[in-house]
Amino acid sequence: MNKSAGVLLGIVVAVGAISAGGAWYTGTKLEGVLNTTISDANKELQAAMVGSNGVATLELVSLDRQLFSSTAHYRLKGRGDMFGDAPDGVELLFVDHIEHGPLPFSRLISLKWLPVLATSHYELEKTSLTEKWFAATKDVSPLKGVVNIGYDNATNGTLEMLPLELALDEKSNLKFSGLNLEVSANAQAQKVKANGYMDSLTLSTISQEQTPVQIELNGLTLASNLKKSSYGYYLGQNTVELTSTKTTFGDKQSVLTFKNAEMKSSTEESGTNAAGRADYKVGEVALNGKAIGTAQMAWSMKNLDIPATLALMQVYQNKLQPYEAAAAAAAAAGEPAPELNLTEAEQTQVKADLDKLLDAKPQIALENLSFNTPNGESRMSLVVDLAKPHSMDLPPVEVGKQLIALLDFNLLLSKPMIADVASAQAQFEGQTDDKAIADQGAMASDMASSMAVGAQLATLDGNNIVSKLHYANNQVDFNGQKMTVEQFVSFVMSKFSGTVVVE
Repeated sequence: MNKSAGVLLGIVVAVGAISAGGAWYTGTKLEGVLNTTISDANKELQAAMVGSNGVATLELVSLDRQLFSSTAHYRLKGRGDMFGDAPDGVELLFVDHIEHGPLPFSRLISLKWLPVLATSHYELEKTSLTEKWFAATKDVSPLKGVVNIGYDNATNGTLEMLPLELALDEKSNLKFSGLNLEVSANAQAQKVKANGYMDSLTLSTISQEQTPVQIELNGLTLASNLKKSSYGYYLGQNTVELTSTKTTFGDKQSVLTFKNAEMKSSTEESGTNAAGRADYKVGEVALNGKAIGTAQMAWSMKNLDIPATLALMQVYQNKLQPYEAAAAAAAAAGEPAPELNLTEAEQTQVKADLDKLLDAKPQIALENLSFNTPNGESRMSLVVDLAKPHSMDLPPVEVGKQLIALLDFNLLLSKPMIADVASAQAQFEGQTDDKAIADQGAMASDMASSMAVGAQLATLDGNNIVSKLHYANNQVDFNGQKMTVEQFVSFVMSKFSGTVVVE
């Protein structure tokens, strides 16, 4: 044996020894790592379910540990309305083939030589609940993924949902192109990033009117960049984009399409307060191939006291949700609704948390709700600032006055936009005469203007129907008319009741 060959053989032996020793070490540590990971996952599931009518848990069923690899089995359980009507909920089983580090074979052959603690290859198992799903993918697991666990407990991996075509029931079929998701997280998942893509999904079914309905989603992109807050929930940015959607419905099989739709949300934390916003856009709305317009919506929130909000959400989940379910069951059985039982201590705590929430002066705003057509734009905005009343024992009207520190509402309806929408409706209903379509649009526009202005609920500014409401310090300014809250309530009621208010 020459010197070079001897050196090479020595390197191979050394690498083999290190790998075997590392694999043994991984095997001894693996169960503890898995139990810690599952415990962390259950905490996140519990946090994610707050405010929803459901409970989800993950558990390690078994672990078969070998020198170079191990096999784990997991059970994911879900109960509550969001998981269906079954009293025992749903149960999914997963099998996980785990390669021990530091150099798992699958990483070696893919030229990924950075040492890791383990590489996990997990997949959904076949059960009575998932057998139709498996049949649609020719008995291959329809959901699988890979996770690499670093020695610093950071993770990165992929999740894959395979393409399938599945009969959901006698009337409904689902065709799915598959979805791929990449996820990475640092130790204890303090920071998480995810990116995913789905090419298409098509659902075909029959409506209650016995007409065919088909819904198509195309070009779905998902992206998240999150970090865990000091209170244990995730903050950051989320983006969802859809290239197009298409809905075919009705006797005439009309086609409604949306193009370039997106949703972007962000949340942040400052001290004990949280803030966030969500922006929605639709690049084009079209009916039967004819473009109608574009749409936008933006919500924001600020000065939300985090501890108080979390405490109130916990009360809602533990007390109000069971009460609502019991009340619904009693109503269905024709029985009187049960009483909501809160102990004196619980009532005191709820009041304290509500006071703390309002003391932070939270603001909720619909910053923009707008719709554009070829000939006009309509938009609306609403800002509400809340404050803590001097006492909750005051009469309801007084509590309301003090609870709302500021309210600002602006509405602008474009008459040409109303005409555009009414014309599109006329075409949808089968009208083909251009003049009749234009006349119907103009008539709808003039009618909306006459009703709003005639009822003194709006003013006319050129081709725009405008309504403005501002409230602060017990004073209402409605379209330039200043009045007290009582006068404003009386004024509005008179418009809907048909009575006349004499000033």
